[in-house]
Amino acid sequence: MPILPPRICSCGKVVASGERCACQIVRDRERRARFDRTRPNARQRGYTREWEKARANFIALHPTCRYCPAPATVVDHVKAHKGNMTLFWNKANWQPLCTPCHSSIKQSRERRT
Repeated sequence: MPILPPRICSCGKVVASGERCACQIVRDRERRARFDRTRPNARQRGYTREWEKARANFIALHPTCRYCPAPATVVDHVKAHKGNMTLFWNKANWQPLCTPCHSSIKQSRERRT
């Protein structure tokens, strides 16, 4: 397998192929911090005690992950609700996932759309 040559970052440093420059890491942290300051907390987004009960019932009815045979631990919204409470509570929009699938497969699919 061929090895790619190093690249030059926008800050002027030479960075190995597949690596991230320290300046890029800092920029990403700052961007995430700005987003987090404006994002409502979980309760404000609808994840209340009522949601916890509905989530537990849904997991009891659908105990396995949709993507793999592991036990489901997360109730995921197939289509992101983005504050739309009708879509948030629509059980047809829910799917059972295990934490690894939710954190990897589902998130990468959402980034592509």
